[in-house]
Amino acid sequence: MTVREVEHEITVRAPAAEVYRLIAEVENWPRIFPPSVYVDHVERGETEERIRIWATANGTAKNWTSRRTLDPAALRIAFRQEVPAPPVAAMGGTWIIEPLSGEESRVRLLHDYRAVGDDPENLRWIDEAVDRNSRSELASLKENIERVTESAELTFSFEDTVRIGGSAKDVYDFLNEAQLWTDRLPHVGRVVLTEDTPGLQTLEMDTVAKDGSQHTTKSVRVCFPHRRIAYKQITLPALMILHTGYWELAEDGDDVLATSQHTVTLNTANITKILGEAAGVAEAREFVRGALSANSRATLGHAKAYAEERRG
Repeated sequence: MTVREVEHEITVRAPAAEVYRLIAEVENWPRIFPPSVYVDHVERGETEERIRIWATANGTAKNWTSRRTLDPAALRIAFRQEVPAPPVAAMGGTWIIEPLSGEESRVRLLHDYRAVGDDPENLRWIDEAVDRNSRSELASLKENIERVTESAELTFSFEDTVRIGGSAKDVYDFLNEAQLWTDRLPHVGRVVLTEDTPGLQTLEMDTVAKDGSQHTTKSVRVCFPHRRIAYKQITLPALMILHTGYWELAEDGDDVLATSQHTVTLNTANITKILGEAAGVAEAREFVRGALSANSRATLGHAKAYAEERRG
């Protein structure tokens, strides 16, 4: 039985404790790992946890479950996939964050794995995949953690909430059935929705702005009936390099509180192209928030009418 052990590393311009926190708190993953769409906890203890990961691979959305052991004192996180996909027979590893100075860290990513049937060709395939993915993951980690820690004003979150006198199921159905949005939402011009795995959707749509212009976005959505739809845009408008969010439904007596949440990172390279030479980060933040909030409130308004009509 051949167990391969490999290591990759990169230097990150951020404090070690902050790097550890961003990796340990899995809700950050869609911000720092481009393939990650959504991550949540199945089980959670003080140092042991099971997490479910939804991510894209070669344009296809996948999900799996891993176990993790957290050691904040040593700045280490061990992980192991519960059910590896062939040709992988076993896969695990460790994140190790080492302080180089107060503002710089070394991130080491260790893997150990076995191939199905101990087959040399399978092992070679895994070697190449782990090397390619680790290099890409660490490069993305460096870029995005440095952006998060150095340019806090470029990333911001906000939400809009509407009280609806209807059922959570009807509100959820309206949000989930995005293939019907061209008939239901005046600001949506075109929709293509695919759902090969139940609850895991790819949504491409054209949104019509107030001035009549259109922009195309593509998102991966993870759906949890009848309480939450989380998403990450993988094709974005020009002013954003990151857009994640969720629709969340919470029952409140006979009503439902429906919330649309957004987390955005601005694309500074396009601010003056889109908003004019005098525009800066503040103007871009205001513009993006206004546009996203307007669309969210419009969608929630139509969902409200839909659900309240069904209640009668």
